[in-house]
This record gives sequence, C-alpha cells and structure tokens, in this order.
Amino acid sequence: MKKLILLITVAFALQTAWSQEQSSVFSHYTINPILVSPAVAGFYENHQIYLGVRSQWTGFEGNPNSYHIGYNGPIGKTLGIGLGVMNENLGNMTNTRLQLNYAFRYEVKNVKFAAGFSTEFLTKKVANSVLSSPLYDEDDNIIENAVDGNKVFDASLGAFATFKKNTFVGITFPNLVVAKIGEIETGQNEGSLFKYSIITFGHEFEVEPYNFKLKPSVLVYNIKDRPLQIDFNMLGSFINDKLIAGVSVRGGTGGATGILLGTNVDVFKLYYSYDLTFQKFQKYNSGSHELTILFSFDRGKKRYDRSN
Repeated sequence: MKKLILLITVAFALQTAWSQEQSSVFSHYTINPILVSPAVAGFYENHQIYLGVRSQWTGFEGNPNSYHIGYNGPIGKTLGIGLGVMNENLGNMTNTRLQLNYAFRYEVKNVKFAAGFSTEFLTKKVANSVLSSPLYDEDDNIIENAVDGNKVFDASLGAFATFKKNTFVGITFPNLVVAKIGEIETGQNEGSLFKYSIITFGHEFEVEPYNFKLKPSVLVYNIKDRPLQIDFNMLGSFINDKLIAGVSVRGGTGGATGILLGTNVDVFKLYYSYDLTFQKFQKYNSGSHELTILFSFDRGKKRYDRSN
C-alpha cells in the first residue's frame, strides 16, 4: 500500500510538472510573445535578451517556481533564431527545458508574416530525497528511473502576422512529437497531428491626443494535459510607452485574474504581474508573482515598431 501511495505521488508530480512546463506557464507572453510562438524569433528586427521568474501559489509548500532565460533576434533580412532555457521546481520534481527556435519572415506592403519551428529537449527528474523516504521500496525501477531523469524530445510549428503594424494574429501547434508518441504507445488514433494549438490575436488602438495606446488581445490554448482555456488581456501604454499597465482574465477550468505593471527605459524593460485564481485552492496560497527583465537592442537600422 505504501508503495502504491508513493507511485501515485510521483505520477502526480510528473503529470503536473509536464502540464506546468508548457509555454503558458509564464503569463508575460503579452509583452514577450516568443513564449508562445517560435515564429516571433527575430520578427521585430531587434535583438532581445530576456530573463523571467515566476513563483506560483506562493505560501504553499512545494509551490512551482519557474526560471527562464532566452535570446531571439534577426539574421539578415528574412531569418530569425531564438534560444531559451527554462527550469522549474515543483515539490520534489524538477523540469529543465532547452528550446531552439527558427523563423522565416517576409513583408509585403502592410502585411508582415513569419513562420517558425522549434525543437525542445526536456529533462524531468525526481529529487534524490525520494529514495530515502520510508515509502520507497528498494530497487523500484520506476522510482529510480524518475530520479535518474526522463528525457523527452518535442517540436512545435507556428505562424505569426501583423497587418498595418496594429493588428496581429498567430497560431502555434505544440506537442507535435509527444502527441504522436502517445498515439503509438496507446494504439489509439487521437486525431490530427495538429490536435493541440495556441491561437492569439489582438489590435492596438492609438489615442493620439492623449499620447495613449490600448491593446486588447485574446489567447486561446488547447495543449496537452490541460483543458481548453481562454485568456482575455488588455494592455495600456502611456508617456511614449514609458509606462505599461494591464489586466488579464483567464476563463475556463483554472480561471484566474491578474494585473501587470511595467516600464520601458531605452533598451531596458521591466515588467511585474500578480494574479489570483478562481479556484477553492486560492485560500491555501497567496497568489502568483511574475517578473520579467528584457533588454532590446536595435540592430543598427530603423526598428520595426513593436506594438507594445
């Protein structure tokens, strides 16, 4: 019975960590869209270095803590590349992911379009301390393999476009490899190779007399091991984009609401957000905090006007 309890605990940690590993674990995709679309690599014609930290369900023991560092930028007139490393700790579980993004972009009149591809290398490990638990049975291969680490390869496809620089739309198909392996292992045809998707769209309105911009957007995501969810976001920028403020509402199972504050000072950008869930679990934690530091460097030519 004890062995069964331990197996259930480890299995839950593995399942939860995989779900949390998805790109949407960071809510700052509204100001750093490469978190959800590989096609954005180099799209804005500048080089970006970003560092992100998210502490979810603070105050709850073993809460998820995520760390992300990455770079993306253009190569020539049509290519873009990106590199990201993410680490997440969830109880006794640790996720480490390396992601490489490749994108091709072109522009025709008022339309700019990009297509991208990403490869991901994920390692999921259970802490060595599990082996000293009184619930652990010696020579348990499942537990020992989890401690040694399970390695997973995955890939994603994405497309992103802007119209007159104010309207944007994007679609990403994640979990291409993992979904196919799942079908092979279960012997069940779960549907198309593009079963999972992330769709985003929005528009920026300029209120010129008040030097103010307002950008509503929507993100719809259907990813592996997560229910269908929709995020409604509203970003406002003031004083020539020096001050950023926003609010978001997540609908569906696991709904949440949050606020975002940020500032842009030349190449340096700083963003902070705080969110609360609509679940009963909220009374056991103090919400989630997220911080992003972003450095954006012009590549020497006139920068493409980024909407935020």
